[in-house]
Amino acid sequence: MDGEEAPRGGDLIRRHRLPTRLWHWTNAFTIFVMLMSGLMIFNAHPRLYWGQYGANSDRAWLQIGSAGGRGVLIVNGDVHDTTGLLGLWKDPQGIEQRRAFPWWATIPSSYSLADARIWHFFFAWVLVLSAMAYLVASLINGHLRRDLLPRAAELRPSHLWRDVRAHLRLRFPRGAAAVRYGILQKLAYVGVILGLIPLLILTGLTMSPGTNAAWPWLVDLFGGRQSARSIHFLCAAAMMLFILVHLLMVMLSGPFNQLRAMITGAYRLPREKGR
Repeated sequence: MDGEEAPRGGDLIRRHRLPTRLWHWTNAFTIFVMLMSGLMIFNAHPRLYWGQYGANSDRAWLQIGSAGGRGVLIVNGDVHDTTGLLGLWKDPQGIEQRRAFPWWATIPSSYSLADARIWHFFFAWVLVLSAMAYLVASLINGHLRRDLLPRAAELRPSHLWRDVRAHLRLRFPRGAAAVRYGILQKLAYVGVILGLIPLLILTGLTMSPGTNAAWPWLVDLFGGRQSARSIHFLCAAAMMLFILVHLLMVMLSGPFNQLRAMITGAYRLPREKGR
């Protein structure tokens, strides 16, 4: 983030470099496609297990399906009714369908495991290559070290709690304080870039028979292929939660200013109160 030596509220600064902006939009579209195609792949066997093996006769820790005339979500034996949303829903023609996730949440919208895999695997390579390019660029231009990695003082419990309270009260930084990311933003972005995305990639590779033959240690690392599938699903759910919170924060903190910054790089610092 570049700007004047002493920026003030109302100043227009350059907040995001080109590599960050390109990766943001590439990654946003890629994750969107991978989440929706992944849900279609999940529809082929809507059960999750721990360990190496898992089949219909084995105990699943999570299952989405239908029982009688209702849709159900079963988590560790606890049954939750999801009729009309998960397990049992109607397609655009009004025909009742018994699959885990509805048509509007999947790519493709009609059931096709083969097509979903094509979409998923193609964009998995887009995710890997774009993430590698972003990390290399961030290391070269210093973005990762300068803007994203938390400083020791920011990790103090008092500093963390102050930032949590400010977010809960919807009090966003203004003036010069808005030039840099807050500690919660840093932890969230670093967690996604250095945690969630690598885990998604590695657990995805662990489910591939070809990768198992080449790198059998990956299976041991995650405790079995079915455990890797469960971790992959949980990481995808965490990614969706991050996206929802991120979009909420964008809307609450000024969507036009935030979108302009991510499209053009230009960001206007919010004015301090009383100015």
